Amino acid sequence: MKPKGLRKRPQGETEIRSKSPRHPASPNRRASPSTPPAHHPSKRLGQHFLTDSRIIDRIINSLGPKSDETIIEIGPGRGALTSKLVTQAGRVVAVEFDKNLEPLLLERFGSQENFKFVQSDALTTDFSSLIMPATQARLVANLPYNISTAILQRLIAQRACLSELVLMLQREVVDRITAPAGSTDRGYLSVVVEAYCETEKLFDVAPGAFRPVPKVWSSVIRLKVRPHIAVAVKDETLLWQVVSAGFAQRRKTILNNLRSAPARLQELIKLHGGASIVLRQAEVDLRRRAETLMVEEWARITSQII
Repeated sequence: MKPKGLRKRPQGETEIRSKSPRHPASPNRRASPSTPPAHHPSKRLGQHFLTDSRIIDRIINSLGPKSDETIIEIGPGRGALTSKLVTQAGRVVAVEFDKNLEPLLLERFGSQENFKFVQSDALTTDFSSLIMPATQARLVANLPYNISTAILQRLIAQRACLSELVLMLQREVVDRITAPAGSTDRGYLSVVVEAYCETEKLFDVAPGAFRPVPKVWSSVIRLKVRPHIAVAVKDETLLWQVVSAGFAQRRKTILNNLRSAPARLQELIKLHGGASIVLRQAEVDLRRRAETLMVEEWARITSQII
């Protein structure tokens, strides 16, 4: 999961910077227009725009933007959070997938010197390149429910340039992320986030805070990126292959799941005596299921087959 640290802008990404103060904005491009261009939420993109000013303020207060830092905002939508960020953060980089929102966002914030708009897919964006010349940034996002897990894994993969994430996700996803060992909500994502981040659930958000109103509750979570992975392991790629295999069929024991692991992993396990011997040497009971294991135990299992 180590980020590649690419410095080239991904293909298909369009960057639009704010105008320089030496080139004043045209009369049609105001920082805060009274009647921004119309935009209708897209069902296909799973858009639910945050409109509750109290929740907006709580998110901004939780993030605490500073005048000397770069803040990345994924999915600025109509600019509910952006309008607060540009007044407090040193620099705001807004990443929006929906091309139809570009005119609205540029109309509102295009004249702000500290605002940078990038039309791009967060699933393919190279964030280390995006924030240059800064090398570190914090990130805030109201993530679409349908791809929130994929984006979170992408962010963790690029954790080298991200120090903290304040994310609004579906409440069930937050429950899975924060699920401790032994919880039925615990899964692969829980272990990944635990290994790379310190987590703190901040507050729940009712459906009525959005337009259109979703059918589910949301939650805001803070993820502080650890400077190093939480466990000692020589091969992080192998660790996540083992964890993925362990959760392949949740009703099965860790022993049976490892015996049914993908061929290359099975071969490696057999070279070290087989799944039962590997688990005994790692001091993991053969009858346990994946959701009961702590990240340290996954690391012990992995260490036995390196």
